Amino acid sequence: MTAPDHRYAGVRYLVDDVQASVDFYTTHLGFTLNGSAAPAFADVVRGPLRLLLSGPASSGARATPADAGQAGRNRIHLTVEDLDAEIARLREAGLAFRSEVVAGPGGRQILLADPAGNLVELFQPARRPGAHTP
Repeated sequence: MTAPDHRYAGVRYLVDDVQASVDFYTTHLGFTLNGSAAPAFADVVRGPLRLLLSGPASSGARATPADAGQAGRNRIHLTVEDLDAEIARLREAGLAFRSEVVAGPGGRQILLADPAGNLVELFQPARRPGAHTP
């Protein structure tokens, strides 16, 4: 058995179309393909996040109970420097958002859906008083 790679935290998303999901994450959200994509499975990485994209034929998808097969309320959380610029860039690319911008004491966020309906939260932290800004 191979030793686990502790450089990454892994999250599995069930997807309908592995290649469409790889294209979405690598083209729009700064992920890189880790290895090669297969029809059933691919994994992409961004920083310490390894996102496992499991198509219907993958063992990960087959192990999922039928009543838990739909995209849920969980989401990956990606921190961005300029939320408004990211929103404009992604809208220009033809992507639709699942929410409006929500602001709170910790910052601002918006939800985007991948091709299978899995949610991605884009988050810009609030500037803290007295914090150094570049």
